[in-house]
Amino acid sequence: MRKVSTGFVYFFGALGGLLFGYDTGVISGAILFIQRQMHLGSWQQGWVVSAVLLGAILGAAIIGPSSDRYGRRKLLLVSAIIFFVGAIGSAFSPEFWTLIISRVILGMAVGAASALIPTYLAELSPASKRGTVSSLFQLMVMTGIFLAYVTNYTFSGMYTGWRWMLGLAAVPAALLFLGGLILPESPRYLVKTGHGDAAREVLDTMNKHDTVAVDKELAQIHEQAKIKSGGWSELFGKMVRPSLVIGIGLAIFQQVMGCNTVLYYAPTIFTDVGFGVSAALIAHIGIGIFNVIVTAVAVAIMDKIDRKKMLNIGAVGMGVSLFVMSIAMKFSGGSFTAAVVCVIALTVYIAFFSATWGPVMWVMIGEVFPLNIRGLGNSFASVINWSANMVVSLTFPSLLDFFGTGSLFIGYGVLCFASIWFVQKKVFETRNRSLEEIEGTLREKAAEHKTAVAH
Repeated sequence: MRKVSTGFVYFFGALGGLLFGYDTGVISGAILFIQRQMHLGSWQQGWVVSAVLLGAILGAAIIGPSSDRYGRRKLLLVSAIIFFVGAIGSAFSPEFWTLIISRVILGMAVGAASALIPTYLAELSPASKRGTVSSLFQLMVMTGIFLAYVTNYTFSGMYTGWRWMLGLAAVPAALLFLGGLILPESPRYLVKTGHGDAAREVLDTMNKHDTVAVDKELAQIHEQAKIKSGGWSELFGKMVRPSLVIGIGLAIFQQVMGCNTVLYYAPTIFTDVGFGVSAALIAHIGIGIFNVIVTAVAVAIMDKIDRKKMLNIGAVGMGVSLFVMSIAMKFSGGSFTAAVVCVIALTVYIAFFSATWGPVMWVMIGEVFPLNIRGLGNSFASVINWSANMVVSLTFPSLLDFFGTGSLFIGYGVLCFASIWFVQKKVFETRNRSLEEIEGTLREKAAEHKTAVAH
């Protein structure tokens, strides 16, 4: 392993999250100019926005399982190349279909990053720091969204501004590729492929030369690596079922609480309650900055508070905020006070999401699956998350027309409270436990269940 600092590894390991955030956030501003210049109808606009989501489902489905076979680092490099090609293709698209194809390619990289990076970071970091390190991915996502908002505002005065908005994603993609050339491979993958000495080197660097910790972790990894790589039958088998339920449940709830509708449609919500377009765009940037700060706080506390507690606190905060926002929207017609209450409620909602469900979901799906199907499991949960994202994003405009803003957000608020039941009943705690200890618990429970059935 090349001598690199842990900070370098964590930064470049999480950098794909910045591209994820930028490429999903930038279209909210770019589409205003694309639809005018390409004369797009509402159906075509919808596809330009959601093509990335379709690509993300494909990328998460293909690249996650491939990382079990070819290694996390190699697939990270492949993702960087796909990001670069998709960004350049989008920027130079002469017409609608080229743009759609480029956006689908870009989405494949976004989906790959979402399936790959949480696993990679979870496997590199010591148990005591895993929550903090894994949540760097979400911090990068929020930083990417913020940079997208700034870029949208910066190039909004140019006729070809949307090409710059979309094309600038090529810069961090190139950086990710260059950094990826120096990044180490996951020690779990190295052990699995018979490179024990290389795995020890990586663990020694990541554990700050704590020999006792390295020996213990390496012994556990060797033990788990003896288990043959699994496939779909193992993923849907009895032993992995608790992890699969967590992965699917957290992935769906994170989306049906309305997080992306609030993030994507914040400027629209601001104008609906009486703000001007310019004020709405500046407020959007303000929310982007706030988002990054709150996520940074979440990264700092991730390993100090139980994951389940964070999810429940977040669900209550988001649910209450949505109820307050809905009531304010019903009375916002011409009322400056109601408009201000609405904006404050929306900001508080985003704060709770960014501090809890935003990062915790990605951290936990990187932790709960056994080593022999970790890439496949993480990929499957990511596919579910992106599919739920696509369903929520595509149905939001129609539901908005049918129910109106106020009533619709009450529905999302109810789902926030429903998630508390799910977390209490179905989610097990993972904080301060090694990945091997989590896997050991799954095996013990499966053995106990088998014995109980036999008797």
